[in-house]
Amino acid sequence: MLQPLDVVDQLGGRLAWPRLAFAADTGGSPSAHTRSEKILIVEDDHLVAIEAESALLNAGFQVAGIAATSDQALSLARAEKPDIVVMDIRLVGKRDGIDTALQLFTESGLRSVFASAHNDSATRARAQATRPLGWLSKPYQPEALVKAVTEAISELKLS
Repeated sequence: MLQPLDVVDQLGGRLAWPRLAFAADTGGSPSAHTRSEKILIVEDDHLVAIEAESALLNAGFQVAGIAATSDQALSLARAEKPDIVVMDIRLVGKRDGIDTALQLFTESGLRSVFASAHNDSATRARAQATRPLGWLSKPYQPEALVKAVTEAISELKLS
């Protein structure tokens, strides 16, 4: 399992994954539309995390950051105030994604779309207290992630 690089963020001095920067799409395509919704990605697999970030950015979402551990996720969520979280269940460290999602939900009402290979009935039952906005089974296609996040944002707007 890859570990995050020791990159010092100038805003908060926190550990973070290196971030990709993408040039603006000026072709007038639907992906050029920037949405106001900000998504936090919590994923310990660096390649999956950057693919998720790319898919969400290309769909016009803002990405609040990428966290590989519970502590990083909590810190980024407090600093960036995302609208929702795309949460993996297995994370680096002692706390898993469900524990992290529950703390985020309890502290700030922040809800998650779980993206994990671990989606058996016992895991889903344990996660119910977080009021999940959806589940994505790994491996998933980037389009499925964008669809799940779009549906989660719509659900939040209706509630």
